[in-house]
Amino acid sequence: MKNSLSDHCLNYIESDEENEEKVSNLDEDDGTYSDSSSHSSMEFRQQSKPNSYTTSWPQSYRQSIDLYSSVPSPNIGFLGNSPLSRFGSSFLSSSLIQRHASDVTKPLLPTTADGQHHHQKHSSHSLLPPVPSRKPSSLKKVDSEYKPSIISHEFHATPDSTFGQAVINGVNVLCGVGILSAPYAVKQGGWLSLSILLVFAILSFYTGLLLRHCLDSAPGLQTYPDIGQAAFGSTGRIVISIILYMELYACCVEYIILESDNLSSIFPYAHLNLFGYELDSHLLFALAATLAVLPTCWLRDLSLLSYISVGGVIASVLVFLCLFWVGLVDQVGFVSKGSQLNLSTLPVAIGLYGYCYSGHAVFPNIYTSMANRSQYPAFLLTSFMITTLMCAGAAIVGYLMFGESTESQFTLNMPSNLVASKVAIWTTVVNPFTKYALTMSPVAMCLEELIPSRHLKSHIYPILIRTALVISTLLVGLTIPFFGLVMALIGSLLTMLVTLILPCACFLSILWEKVTYIQVSACVMIIAVGAVSSAFGTYSALSKIIESLT
Repeated sequence: MKNSLSDHCLNYIESDEENEEKVSNLDEDDGTYSDSSSHSSMEFRQQSKPNSYTTSWPQSYRQSIDLYSSVPSPNIGFLGNSPLSRFGSSFLSSSLIQRHASDVTKPLLPTTADGQHHHQKHSSHSLLPPVPSRKPSSLKKVDSEYKPSIISHEFHATPDSTFGQAVINGVNVLCGVGILSAPYAVKQGGWLSLSILLVFAILSFYTGLLLRHCLDSAPGLQTYPDIGQAAFGSTGRIVISIILYMELYACCVEYIILESDNLSSIFPYAHLNLFGYELDSHLLFALAATLAVLPTCWLRDLSLLSYISVGGVIASVLVFLCLFWVGLVDQVGFVSKGSQLNLSTLPVAIGLYGYCYSGHAVFPNIYTSMANRSQYPAFLLTSFMITTLMCAGAAIVGYLMFGESTESQFTLNMPSNLVASKVAIWTTVVNPFTKYALTMSPVAMCLEELIPSRHLKSHIYPILIRTALVISTLLVGLTIPFFGLVMALIGSLLTMLVTLILPCACFLSILWEKVTYIQVSACVMIIAVGAVSSAFGTYSALSKIIESLT
C-alpha cells in the first residue's frame, strides 16, 4: 500500500467541527431537503455502523445484488463520471475487482457513503465495483468509535427508490426466462395445473411480507443472509447464502442452454471442425455464447450492464406480445384442446411454476432501498399481479397454439419465417448477454472474499475465479442441456426453499414471542406445501434428467 493507515483515516474522516459546519450550511441552503431526509440520514447512520451482520461472510451480497436487480435512479446520467465514460478502461488490470491487504480482525465496512466514495476514488483495488451514489446524504458526521477501515466490501445507499422503480425491479427479477417455459408447464401438468401458479403467487406474496417483518425486527438487517443470521446464527447466514448463490449460478447455466437452443434453431446447420472435433450447432453456439459473456464477467464496473439489464422487463413484455401476435394477427391459430391433468408429470410443472416466483433473494434489498417503505405491500402486490398475468397469459396462449408439441421454450415452436417470431427469438437471445455477468458477479464476489490475505493484491485470482465459474456453467449446460428440466429442478430444489420454506422458518424463529396463532398456522402450512412440492418436484426433475441422459 502506498499510503499509511493514518493517511487513509485522515482522508476518510473530517473533524467533528467541520462536519457540523457542513451540515449546518446544508440545512440553511435547503431546509426542506434537510427535514425530508432526516429520517433516512439517521437510519443510514445506524446501518453504516459495523456490526455482526455487516462484517460476516458474505459481505459483498448487498452491493452485488443491488447491481443485479436495481433500476438506477433517474438523476444519474451518462455524462461526466458516468459508467459509460469509464467503460473503455474497465477491463483487466485497471478494472479487475481486488481488495487491499489488511488486518482481518478489523471491521470490513466503511462507515459512511462519503468515506466509501473517497476510497473508491483513490483506489484501484476495491473488491466491489463502484456504484454511483443515489442521493447525497445530509449526515456527514461520523462517530469516532466507528472509523472506517480501508477495505470497501459493501455498499449502503440512502433510501430513495420510488414505487415505480421498485415495481420495475420486482418484475425484472420475477418475470425473466421463466415465462418462456410457462406453456411447457401446462403441457406437463395439464390445464388444471394453472391453479398451482395462482396458489404459488398467493403464498409467495405472503412470504414476501414476512421478510419485511423480519427486516423490521432489529436494526442492521438489510439482506436475506442478515435475516438468516438473525434467525439461526452464523450457520443460518452461511447456509442461506450458499442456497442463494446456487440459485444464481443455476440461472447462469440456464442462460447458456437458452442461447444454445435458440441460436441453433435459427442456424440449425451451423457446424465447425475444431482440431478434428466436429461441433454441431448446439455445441458451437454454447461455446460461442460462453466466450461472448466471459469478458463481461471480468468487468470491474458493472453499472453499465445494470442500466442495460433493465431492458429485461421490456424484453419479457415484447416476447409476450410477439406470442400473441403470432397467434392472433399471423393466424397461426388456437386449435389445441390439451389434457386437463397429467398426474405423472405434474411435479415437473410444480417446479416450473415455482421458478416464476424466484425473486425473494432481492426483495429485502428492494425494501431497504425504498423511499417510502409503507408502499412495500403495494409493490409486492403489483409485481406479483403483473408477473402472474404475464406467465398465465403466455401459458394459456402458448399451449393453445402448440398443444402437446410445446417445447421447453415457446420461442422454439414459433414459425421461423414470421417477423414476430424473429423478434421474439432474437430478443430472447440478446437479453441473457446483459444479465449473465450481473447474475454471476455475486457468486464470484463471495468467493473472492475467501482469497488469502497474502494474495489480495494479485490480479490473477479474480480472473481465475470468474473464468472457472463461466467455464463450469458451460460444462454443466452441455452435460444436462435440458432447459425445462433444469428449470424444474431449480424451481423445486432451490426456489421452494428461498421463496416458501425459509421466509416462514426465519419469521417464526425471529418473532416467535410475537406471532399469533393464525400466523403460526399459516407458516406451518406454507412450510409443508413447500417441503412436499420440493420433494416431489426434485425427484421428478432428477428422474427425467437421468432418463434423458441414458
